[in-house]
Amino acid sequence: MAHRIIIKYWRETWAVAQRILIELWRRQRSLLFWSIFPITVLFLNGLIMAEQAELSTAEAFQRAAPTTLVGAALFFSCLGGSVATVVSEREQHMLKRLFISPLGGISYFLGIFLAHSCIGTGQGLVVYTIAAFLGARFQGSVLLGVLIIFLSIIAYVGVGFFLGTQLARRTEDVNALVGTFGVPLLILGGAFLPTALFPEQLLEIAKFNPIYHMNEALLGVWADGKGLVEIESHFWFLFGFASVMVIVGWLSYQGMVRVERRL
Repeated sequence: MAHRIIIKYWRETWAVAQRILIELWRRQRSLLFWSIFPITVLFLNGLIMAEQAELSTAEAFQRAAPTTLVGAALFFSCLGGSVATVVSEREQHMLKRLFISPLGGISYFLGIFLAHSCIGTGQGLVVYTIAAFLGARFQGSVLLGVLIIFLSIIAYVGVGFFLGTQLARRTEDVNALVGTFGVPLLILGGAFLPTALFPEQLLEIAKFNPIYHMNEALLGVWADGKGLVEIESHFWFLFGFASVMVIVGWLSYQGMVRVERRL
């Protein structure tokens, strides 16, 4: 019985993910922009860090790569992309067709997560291939770093799913939502400015920001070679936030189902 349930959820999840990826492949400009953006941010962060912190090129890009990936690249592709996906499917009346099917809310959420995990994996390969070419090296556990990345993707997709189902009604709303909620959180999370430059009061506020914990966790592992014990406060905050976002995603889906069926 449990085996059949797992297979059912996997088939539903893969069907949703496959449909989203095929649609993105047809609109290849989005994939191109999501590739160009992290490269641009990586070079900006790396060059500024090398100059201001007086680091070697290798050291600067080693420290710029983690924050570029989880703090900036995944934010726009996974959070912004999730909002855009939900809004686009609502405008194309795809959601009404999905509601007729026995598709579950968790399957829909996991499908969006899986699709954006593929995109995030591609962005990670791009960022770290370029950083490695410039001399950067992995310092800590690859497995722990990958786990942090996937928890970050879950968190972003969950927030994006909530914004897309509850607040965004048209395509025009996507940029407004991402800009209003996202840019301040990115800056406060250390995506563009090192948190070492933050005043003490701002740093205390940043500790409530999941992007801060994403950046600090991956920076600690892959740039400083730290283990789970040394980053456990950041890791468990991120783990808890990602878990909550899965629940929020399911509840948001149920709410969206009720609203769409009345329309």
